Amino acid sequence: MLAAILLANTAQARTPRSHAVLQKFVQHQACPGTGLHRLPCPGYQIDHKVPLKCHGDDAPHNLQWLTTQAHKDKTRREARHCIWK
Repeated sequence: MLAAILLANTAQARTPRSHAVLQKFVQHQACPGTGLHRLPCPGYQIDHKVPLKCHGDDAPHNLQWLTTQAHKDKTRREARHCIWK
């Protein structure tokens, strides 16, 4: 299941994401919607605090849960300020 969710999210991404990093994040940070340490997490998405396209790390310390709408809004704002690596 994790692989299907990640593939859907990374299909549009230009910088590859690590499945292991996302799994480690979920192991340590429970889904805010369910309180469980697994995906799916209804209504939430995993976001890079500092986007990869802005040279952020693909590491658990740079990940956070955001609501789906907050993630969309943040991504839209970031698209104007960063260029892809």
